[in-house]
Amino acid sequence: MGRRLMFHFLPVLLLGWVLVFPVTSVAAEPPALLLAEVYRNQVDVSRYLVSEKLDGVRAIWDGQTLRFRSGREINAPSWFVDGLPQRALDGELWMGRGSFERLSAAVRRQMPDEAEWRQVRYMIFELPGAAGDFRTRAALIGELVTQVRVPWLQKIEQVPVSDRGNLQKMLKEVVKGGGEGLMLHRADALYETGRSDILLKVKPWEDSEAIVVGYLPGKGKHAGSTGALRVKMPDGKLFSLGSGLSDELRKNPPQPGTVVTYRYRDLTRKGLPRFASFLRVHAE
Repeated sequence: MGRRLMFHFLPVLLLGWVLVFPVTSVAAEPPALLLAEVYRNQVDVSRYLVSEKLDGVRAIWDGQTLRFRSGREINAPSWFVDGLPQRALDGELWMGRGSFERLSAAVRRQMPDEAEWRQVRYMIFELPGAAGDFRTRAALIGELVTQVRVPWLQKIEQVPVSDRGNLQKMLKEVVKGGGEGLMLHRADALYETGRSDILLKVKPWEDSEAIVVGYLPGKGKHAGSTGALRVKMPDGKLFSLGSGLSDELRKNPPQPGTVVTYRYRDLTRKGLPRFASFLRVHAE
């Protein structure tokens, strides 16, 4: 896969004339990551370690640069990255439960806001490329965080679970407290990338992504604003997504081409999401 070139334009003042020269820079390729499958009672959960699924922004640290999963660099304050160790980390930037929109705005600013970043924690759940099984790597994460001793670098707690009944009990407690769900990582798994059932997500609802292709006008109390987004699924199916839209999003809806995340209960016979509700603009 070839490297992508991004073009910037550099103005140069010469004898009263402004000349504009294109300057190229290389955009980083998306890093290879481990991606989760959906838990559907298909595994022995006692072989897994369980953690809370954080509603954050995934961030990868290569020892020098902090990046989104897309490969784009995150403009974090120098003090934030200077405190990180010189080894690869994988985790979530997080401000706490129910704070995704505020977090997303903070970490995407070209000029980082110091006050906002003081509220951000980098929650680590993996050491890319490290040797040993996941149980060993999880212990190493705890040791690393203790050694580094910066308050914004924290480990995500990993705990064993005995059976499906205890897993469901844990899920109910997390969701009741405002959490999104759980993650299961097989304790004996070596580090690997790609989508795999060594990592599973457990949520009371399914979620997926679709591309905004248009809008439907609002009616009643939403007259004069957006009633619903028309979105396209990866298989080309279209549906309307209105539930879950805030008043602000109805006034200023995501532009066509924007990827949005929605949650739903299950699929109809026609393969369309049932009880779909807008969740957020898709994180990078």
